[in-house]
Amino acid sequence: MRFLKLLSVTLAGVALIAALALLSVKPCFNGGESYTFFCGDSSKNCREVTVSGNPALTKLTLAEVCGECTEYKDFDLESYLLKVNGKVIFTETLSDSVNYYCKADLPYSVNLYGEEINLHVCVRKNAIKVASPIIFGGY
Repeated sequence: MRFLKLLSVTLAGVALIAALALLSVKPCFNGGESYTFFCGDSSKNCREVTVSGNPALTKLTLAEVCGECTEYKDFDLESYLLKVNGKVIFTETLSDSVNYYCKADLPYSVNLYGEEINLHVCVRKNAIKVASPIIFGGY
């Protein structure tokens, strides 16, 4: 009987540690069409890993994650900024898109033009790509 109690306490502890590990790797974004992790220590050596399944489980297996990205068909920037305590620092309008560079409560950041940026939203006609800290590799 004592062995079963010890075993159940041990299993409960392992389950708690596993749950905490999954919470610590929670993806930055929810509900996107696809999910990409950027791995490396700079944009020069950035490797893209696109996930078709559960991003949180994949994130557990990756080393040197330096950013995350997803695409949406519809995205409410103002609502998302409220959710992550964010604000637009500057915008960039191109012929096919508008880019919003923001500061928000997200785990990754880069310095652009003297500003700390950790949220990049690229709005195109057919889709919106959202990344933290920025969209690496072009879009």
